Amino acid sequence: MVTLKSSAKIVLGDWATLEKDAHAVRYAVFVQEQQIPAELEWDVMDAQCLHAVAYDSENRAIGTGRLLPDGHIGRMAVLASARHSGVGADLLRTLMEQAKLRGDKLVQLNAQQSAEPFYAREGFARDGDIFMEAGIAHISMAYRFD
Repeated sequence: MVTLKSSAKIVLGDWATLEKDAHAVRYAVFVQEQQIPAELEWDVMDAQCLHAVAYDSENRAIGTGRLLPDGHIGRMAVLASARHSGVGADLLRTLMEQAKLRGDKLVQLNAQQSAEPFYAREGFARDGDIFMEAGIAHISMAYRFD
């Protein structure tokens, strides 16, 4: 059981169930805020992933992330108004718990370089050199379950 840092409610589900809310958060963060081209944000993997969406006390979607079949966590996004509230950590820990429950030995992610300290606080270690993705510096990181 994940201990939540925030007051958010985390809902897990498939893309068909959570697409509307996950899409809205990702669009606001990645496409509008970070200016990532929309065609780079959506991919065929969404239909194959376990998605997590965080909701505030008024049931508004404020964050999202996904767990891929190969153990990668991605598309982590929290609306600017909800950042620094623990929502991101709650989403990450929830997805990590799901990976562990299904038997994954490690989880990996490609973090925006500016988010490396956030993931490091959650136990992730750098696993490679800096690379560019969608015009933003990223770093591969991994977490091994004990």
